[in-house]
Amino acid sequence: MAQAKAPDKLGSSRRPLRELVEIISRSQQKHRELIDNLDQAVFTLSPRGEILVANRRLSEILELPFPDFIGHRFSEFFDSPTMAEAKRALESLGPDGSWRGTVPARLKGKKRLRYFSCWFQAISEGGEVSAVIGWARDATSERESEIRFAELFESLREGMFFTTLDGHILDVNPALVRMLGYSSKEELQAKNFRELCADPAARSAIVRELETKDSIEDREVVLRHKSGRDIHCLASGFVLRDASGRIARLQGTMVDVTERLEIERRLRQEREFIRRLIANFPDLIAVLDRQGRYTYVSQRVEDVLGDGPQEYIGHDFGLRARPEDRPRLDEAFKRLLAGEIAHIEIEVRMRHRDGSWRILKINAGPLYEEGQINGVVASARDITDSKRVEEQLARTEKLAAMGQMLTGAAHELNNPLTAILGIGDLMRERATEEAARRHAELVLQQARRAAEIVQTLMAFSRPSASGRSIVDVAQIVAELLSRERGSLGVSNIAVRLTAREPLPLVEGDAKLLTQAFLNIVTNARQAISSVRDHGAVDVSVSANGSSLVVAFSDDGPGIPPEDLRRVFDPFFTTKRPGGGSGLGLTISLAVVKEHGGTIEVQSQPGAGATFRVFLPIAEGETDRPTRSPGMEVRGQVAAFAHRSVLVVDDEESIREIVQEGLSARGLGVDCVESAEAALELLSKRRYDVVLCDFNLPRLRGPEFLDRVRADGLRSPSVFILMTGDLVDPASAAEVRNKGAQVLQKPFHISALSSLLAGLLESRPAK
Repeated sequence: MAQAKAPDKLGSSRRPLRELVEIISRSQQKHRELIDNLDQAVFTLSPRGEILVANRRLSEILELPFPDFIGHRFSEFFDSPTMAEAKRALESLGPDGSWRGTVPARLKGKKRLRYFSCWFQAISEGGEVSAVIGWARDATSERESEIRFAELFESLREGMFFTTLDGHILDVNPALVRMLGYSSKEELQAKNFRELCADPAARSAIVRELETKDSIEDREVVLRHKSGRDIHCLASGFVLRDASGRIARLQGTMVDVTERLEIERRLRQEREFIRRLIANFPDLIAVLDRQGRYTYVSQRVEDVLGDGPQEYIGHDFGLRARPEDRPRLDEAFKRLLAGEIAHIEIEVRMRHRDGSWRILKINAGPLYEEGQINGVVASARDITDSKRVEEQLARTEKLAAMGQMLTGAAHELNNPLTAILGIGDLMRERATEEAARRHAELVLQQARRAAEIVQTLMAFSRPSASGRSIVDVAQIVAELLSRERGSLGVSNIAVRLTAREPLPLVEGDAKLLTQAFLNIVTNARQAISSVRDHGAVDVSVSANGSSLVVAFSDDGPGIPPEDLRRVFDPFFTTKRPGGGSGLGLTISLAVVKEHGGTIEVQSQPGAGATFRVFLPIAEGETDRPTRSPGMEVRGQVAAFAHRSVLVVDDEESIREIVQEGLSARGLGVDCVESAEAALELLSKRRYDVVLCDFNLPRLRGPEFLDRVRADGLRSPSVFILMTGDLVDPASAAEVRNKGAQVLQKPFHISALSSLLAGLLESRPAK
């Protein structure tokens, strides 16, 4: 320790005094060494700021040897504080002449501002300050740490707080002030922390945990915003204890997770929405990895293919695809993964759990992750039923187009067939030789056959309900099999009929139903004969609910699966050329559908085939049907004396045959080719019968009838409309309501005469 030298005034040379001085000097030396080793700089200043005494620590701070600063003013070494600031500080000393605090100081030539924790004590003599003693400790590092903490405290996005154990707020950072919606720290500090908690009991539980564990981490806390809304936070903190171990304060952070929780809630909602969307989506959804293995399959797969999603995860996506469909599926998948295409739509046959094949329409696209294709997402819809409907619609359109063609052809054939039948009747009636009569009968037989073919074609193209009545299907089937037993016997085919009486009746056309059943029996006979020279056909008639079921089972070769759905297609046949037209089953289906029924077919290759015809049972009909004579000859009829007929037809051959045939039976017959000519005749005389073509060139038959009635002409007793086309039920009902009859072409002259005889029997002659 250095000090200023004073003049030696003793001047004594006595030994005791020297020894005393030596003792004192040794004591002072130890004292100086002790002071020099202190961490604080110890010094004495004169009232003018001169450094009188200092220890080694001050020399280290000033970076100067003692001789360079002892006796010098401190202002020579410091830019701050200045002498003026030092004087003001001395004047502000406390009542006891002392001062304690932190002094910022900057050495001359140095840029760094340093902080010293200082203590000063004034020494007074005679009421005047004679010196100032003090110490200073360099607290720059601590101060900088405090500044850094303060900056961090002020700039953190997380809310920070210091509170007492009872909730008094000691300090908070700006982030917490903003988080809670207050305008200033002071406004927030006016609150107790318990008031800021939405659930004070939750805070009490956390405080108890802190008292036990000293710290907590990420506890969920709900704070109350100044506006009243809740803020969800994650709280972390610890306790600070004093020297006695008591809790001095609580310190912690608050992280606002309200927005994060809202995002998580929305994500959960979106996931639940997507889950429910996929669960209720009509298509099955699947995700595949780059190797084509299932990583996800929606529950809908169980409805489509019979097995749950767990049966597919980890397996190849073509696991159940039909082998012939696999190459197309593999190629499409490779192109998707290669990025060559962005979307595929492909139809694939997949095997159901029950062994059947379902047709799936697959839409797929690449699945991206960080810009790279890492899989495929696909949806698949079962279109098996819709495909079947499409095929049925296509078949219906095909049938409709063919029906229009057949209708036109049949209509054109009816007039010449009527003429042939008429001529055949006349030839047979007038023939005197047996050979001529036999030839005429042969002509009639073939003409009738042609007429039946035409009627069948017309029934196929547009089946009519005009000829329906209550019929006994079991009787129709029995009569059919009785007639066909001979032809079946030639092929060594046995027929067995099972019909449990009594069976309900059906409303239908006996002739058309007979044709439909005949086609099925013929198909069975041809199928058996194609593989062997004998066989059997079992036919049964039974009731099933609201339907009458007629089943035809044969022991033939059966129908291949690929042909099963085409057996009713027009012109589809597996027979050799000339063996069949392929229209038989098509016509049967058309007739049955017209009667409101359907046909089902079952077959296994090598095990025969079964055709089941379902017909709706007639409502409210219990009486057994009676046989209608139809167009059969009623026997010898009364003479047509004094009866007249007007024939209106634009076909000359029809007019000629009808006139000759009816005239030969005693009727007076006039013929005209147009409605206008007929109206003129009817204005002059009355006829018992008007026989008019339904489709006259300029005035159709029904309109012609209306003209006759409206003009007050001499109306006939009987009005018959002839047609070569099938009349729809509405038109037929309209004609009957007007008191007219409908006669289907072609017809026999003998049948026409029988019809007229029956109609005129109870009517007086005109």
